[in-house]
Amino acid sequence: MAQRTEHHPVLLAEALAALAPRADGTYLDGTFGRGGHSLALLPLLGPRGRLIAIDRDPQALAAAADIRDPRFSIHHARFSALAQVLDAAGASRIDGMLFDLGVSSPQLETPERGFSFRRDGPLDMRMDPTQGESAAQWLSHAGESEIREVIRDYGEERFAQQIAKAIVAARPVQPLRTTRQLAELVGQAVRTREARQDPATRTFQALRIFLNQELEDLSLMLPQALQRLATGARLAVISFHSLEDRIVKQFFARAARPPVPRELPLRESEMPAPLLKLVGKPVRASAEEIARNPRSRSAVMRVAERTDARIPTGTQAPWRS
Repeated sequence: MAQRTEHHPVLLAEALAALAPRADGTYLDGTFGRGGHSLALLPLLGPRGRLIAIDRDPQALAAAADIRDPRFSIHHARFSALAQVLDAAGASRIDGMLFDLGVSSPQLETPERGFSFRRDGPLDMRMDPTQGESAAQWLSHAGESEIREVIRDYGEERFAQQIAKAIVAARPVQPLRTTRQLAELVGQAVRTREARQDPATRTFQALRIFLNQELEDLSLMLPQALQRLATGARLAVISFHSLEDRIVKQFFARAARPPVPRELPLRESEMPAPLLKLVGKPVRASAEEIARNPRSRSAVMRVAERTDARIPTGTQAPWRS
């Protein structure tokens, strides 16, 4: 049975308002987690409405088993497999999609998952523990330069060199197998840190993002989402750090421009319509939500709406850049 921990879906009211669901629409929750957004969306749908969910975490699928609603289905997959999931579900067009990126509170609060340096547990960090290498396995053989690059690029950690050197030096003495071991090692290598931030924060973030290919999955998912949105459908993406948000922001900006090369000499009246229309400004959690759920402090939601413009074919389409 999946372990139950308290879960607060981030920007819940704001996400529902952004999707503006129709009773008879078909919607996608691309990151089911523990179902907070899905459970709030289902009552807004009528008998002909439909909600399709995706998650790569087997524990999320176990939690979804409690939802006994014929309008709901969940699929075990990475959201980069969006097109395949929708084909399998028989959904050619979607009336709204929501993606809440990063890790869920239950994942962070379950020591056995190895996501958090605040709770000692196996150094795993995989969103799907049945796939790929754990953090402990990768750190046992990765070279110092590779570890440095991962921590620097995915964690934006200025002490990446010192941390990588310490990890490699520690391996012959004692293999890194637990979150506490890694957190203590990083704490010794990082002598200064921003106020109220644990020295291990950026390293744990970097390893998690790298091992789960989170940024690659996001980059692969966005073009597929654009292709499957119905005219007038909304795409809402909640990010939790700058690397994710930058990918979403840049993709939305490209798709909100006319899909023609900039150097093509066209009059404004000849320009085709863009594929997406940006909806409002980036949304952040209120002070009340942050007080209730500190994890929401870094959340930012961007929303865009599909226009009726036709998607150009070919790999050189500007929104693919």
